[in-house]
Amino acid sequence: MTHIDIPADSEFGIDNLPYGIVSTPGTDARVGVRYGDNVIDLSVALGDAEFSSPSLNAFMARGRNRWVEVRSSVTDMLTGGTTPAEAIVPVSDVTMHLPFEVADYVDFYASEHHASNLGRLFRPDAEPLLPNWKHLPVAYHGRAGTVVVSGTDIKRPSGQRKAPDEASPTFGPSRRLDIEAEMGFVVGVPSDGPISPDRFSEHVFGAVIVNDWSARDIQAWEYVPLGPNLGKSFATSISPWVVPLLALEHARTSTPVQDPEPLEYLRESHSWALDIDLTVSWNGQVVSRPPYSAMYWSPAQMLAHETVNGARSRTGDLFASGTISGPEKNQRGAFIELTWGGKEPVSLGAETRTFLEDGDEVVIAASAPGENGARIGFGDVRGRIVSA
Repeated sequence: MTHIDIPADSEFGIDNLPYGIVSTPGTDARVGVRYGDNVIDLSVALGDAEFSSPSLNAFMARGRNRWVEVRSSVTDMLTGGTTPAEAIVPVSDVTMHLPFEVADYVDFYASEHHASNLGRLFRPDAEPLLPNWKHLPVAYHGRAGTVVVSGTDIKRPSGQRKAPDEASPTFGPSRRLDIEAEMGFVVGVPSDGPISPDRFSEHVFGAVIVNDWSARDIQAWEYVPLGPNLGKSFATSISPWVVPLLALEHARTSTPVQDPEPLEYLRESHSWALDIDLTVSWNGQVVSRPPYSAMYWSPAQMLAHETVNGARSRTGDLFASGTISGPEKNQRGAFIELTWGGKEPVSLGAETRTFLEDGDEVVIAASAPGENGARIGFGDVRGRIVSA
């Protein structure tokens, strides 16, 4: 048995314990928990068959009581110095995989600052927010099959695009490739009907960082009247570590004042808004620090709206927040906002950018407050653009 020492300021301390799917050379993918700079192989440490699986789905489907039980067992093992030595693997020695099988994917549009900025860009002579925006969490139905784990290269998508000065559309690689810095939430316990906001923690297992890559020129040409399709469906990246909702109690906060008051099915008795700080780096330079605490709609309200019509939820369903933006320019979570539609280039050392060029790498990191001043780390989600 082994006691593991980690730095006092580690974002992967005893209050975090995120889950991921890991493998080492010559071994199959299985469930691990990160602690400091180590991974605890749960298939060895706890021995349950669900931890020998190459996805978290079987474990997530067991429900909240099982999540609490396993978290307690891992905590006792780590604090008591009883971790089997053969279960400890340096994080530098593992390959990370997609942490869960994505059953479905819905992307919301929950930042008032982001929605208002895009409204001003796209409809300068009209109200920035459309009439429904403050009454319901707006969303589009995404493509689950192209959700990829951090570190996967992103091939520049091709499609129809039509610039304002072009007489007709053309086909080719996107010329306005963008990011969207978001948080995502994964359903563990399925439901055949509505999930009220106050039942959120009974169904949602945990959270990841999301980059919902966007081809703005393809999207602009196609999205009226039915919304995004090819401009969004080519790739969505998620971070490899799933931070359990059980680790985020100290990050809970309140949404901004919601006026008008939401309809009853969207009301929370204790808000699941979260105080999460993100950083967006473009080719190694931090260009934005979006605050998730500024989001108008909470994830519990998103899930409530998503299911209120009777839609089923399945283990592995992923829903994301939409671009996270704050009130300041350096808090904008998409490059179309940051560069104001390409009119205000961003300086990256000796170079400038408006949208992504081949070879560019974007890294989005996130952390949240934990107990006694600790920070809960989500790790990061990264992707490099390769040519079409």
